[in-house]
Amino acid sequence: MKGRICKLEIEELSGLAVNINDVIYMPDLEAPDDRPHPFVYFVTISNNSKETVLIKGRKWVITQQSGELTIVEGDGVVGQFPKLKVGEDFSYNSYHVISSDCVAEGAFFGTGEDGRPVLVRIPQFELSVPKWV
Repeated sequence: MKGRICKLEIEELSGLAVNINDVIYMPDLEAPDDRPHPFVYFVTISNNSKETVLIKGRKWVITQQSGELTIVEGDGVVGQFPKLKVGEDFSYNSYHVISSDCVAEGAFFGTGEDGRPVLVRIPQFELSVPKWV
């Protein structure tokens, strides 16, 4: 029997947007020795599409200056599965710990009203360790 690969089409939904509101270096937060630089970031997902969207998961790609990648993915967003009606926003904050300057980007994944898979990209932003550190 010959195997078949099923390609899942995921639509980037027009009107669904992510904004990185702020990124703050927080040296007092706990961090492991190999990644001693904690950053808190504040995110808003805005639904200005024409339908209700359920956010089911996320994927972050963190690229170090060295080119090393860290992939973080999972279900929900900070333990929640936000259901955004037209015109609604969902805001939250979280954090990354890093070893050196890097950039972060990714996507949130969900479903439209008819159950089809949709995504919204997380715009790339920098995590730059302050020079005074």
